[in-house]
Amino acid sequence: MCDCVYIYPRQWAVASSVEGGEGGGQRKQGQRKQSSRAKVSVSMMGPLPLRRRRVGVLFLALVLLGGGGADAGTTSSYRRKLEATVEMPLDADVFRVPPGYNAPQQVHITLGDQEGTAMIVSWVTANEPGSSTVAYGEDLARMERRADGAHTRYDYFNYTSGFIHHCTLRNLKHATKYYYAMGFGHTVRTFWFTTPPKPGPDVPFKFGLIGDLGQTFDSNITLSHYESNGGDAVLYVGDLSYADNHPLHDNNRWDTWARFVERSVAYQPWVWTAGNHELDFAPELGETTPFKPFAHRYPTPYRAAGSTEPFWYSVKVASAHVVVLASYSAYGKYTPQWAWLQAELARVDRKTTPWLVVLTHSPWYNSNNYHYMEGETMRVQFERWLVDAKVDLVLAGHVHSYERSHRVSNVAYDIVNGKSTPVRNADAPVYVTIGDGGNIEGIADNFTRPQPGYSAFREASFGHATLDIKNRTHAYYSWHRNHDGAKVVADGVWFTNRYWMPTDDDTN
Repeated sequence: MCDCVYIYPRQWAVASSVEGGEGGGQRKQGQRKQSSRAKVSVSMMGPLPLRRRRVGVLFLALVLLGGGGADAGTTSSYRRKLEATVEMPLDADVFRVPPGYNAPQQVHITLGDQEGTAMIVSWVTANEPGSSTVAYGEDLARMERRADGAHTRYDYFNYTSGFIHHCTLRNLKHATKYYYAMGFGHTVRTFWFTTPPKPGPDVPFKFGLIGDLGQTFDSNITLSHYESNGGDAVLYVGDLSYADNHPLHDNNRWDTWARFVERSVAYQPWVWTAGNHELDFAPELGETTPFKPFAHRYPTPYRAAGSTEPFWYSVKVASAHVVVLASYSAYGKYTPQWAWLQAELARVDRKTTPWLVVLTHSPWYNSNNYHYMEGETMRVQFERWLVDAKVDLVLAGHVHSYERSHRVSNVAYDIVNGKSTPVRNADAPVYVTIGDGGNIEGIADNFTRPQPGYSAFREASFGHATLDIKNRTHAYYSWHRNHDGAKVVADGVWFTNRYWMPTDDDTN
């Protein structure tokens, strides 16, 4: 073993996730990552004082080569395999229709109120309406409670949906496992879920963060990796099935997608955000009602949040207050969404739910040429409010790559002062683009050059992330690329809460 000095640049935590590069070999799944620390032989550096001077010079050189100063971000040199993003065939097992006459399929749940004491159960029956009743209870052998729901259906061009059922289970206990069953009179299927813990400042909770999933082979890897990482609920930032990418907006692809994700979303709540692929606005087909398939299939607890529409709302989960915004509904001054958000931010109680997280679809800070600045008008409208509210994290999708920002704001501009450049701001959120779920449109691999100062880490790969809230002050955020083992962290940061501990967490 040589006598060595190890030199860690400031960005070592993110740099250690960078590997592969142009022409580099792909690491096999499960293989340990090699550290990116610089290794320098002491024996070649002379006496100790000279060694120290040379170490300092080498450190400066490494920082400059790494991107131009201590605040420079990282553009990952990792390159995924050059391969097509292909949808799974319709006869894939993940799309299989459950056996039995009129068997409930496409089962999914979402939170039914703001406090975690209600759950909305949804499913589809194909042959006839059947029963909309759900039996549930804490004992699999004795599901003695009953809730009655209702069913609906819709037509879209040449497609008619199955019978779509929604049933709300109320008065649930916090942090309790419930079994539930539906399909009475024909084929009964049984599932389970665990309700979130009661909201409180130091209640731990782990969220999965997924966006733009689609139904490709890459989508399946993303979902499998998330299942391996074991979150308690998913914050989904929009673009579900990509049915509109098929001729005539083939709504059969809404059915296949819901059967695909049932293995997760039937067992834990997913919090839905509407994306552009949920619009299904197609006047050329005679379809002029925005969000028709999505709104029929995926209910949200918007009324409990005081909202007038299902596309913007909020929920309180453990120690987090989650606000969902709608990029494709009106948000200008005096609009319903504008008025609701203004009132909602005033209602947030950071003493009970210290972590304030906002979901939207179109990112406000995005250094990819794909969808560049599409979220700018919403940013201009709402960024000042989010900074004043000390929002911890803003999650977005839309761009099919991964990016994490520093804590920055761009709220000083008043047309005449020329102050239009994002600046570091300890009160500002971190902005994460997580639209890398694996959909059919492929990777967005056209980042702007040079990397802007607000961007901390970016990579053109598919994957998912998790937000593991520990207490009122700390949460561990991690992003996992699909081409690593499920547990490998490609980008990880310890966030400190903006209300309780607004320390500088940009250096993590």
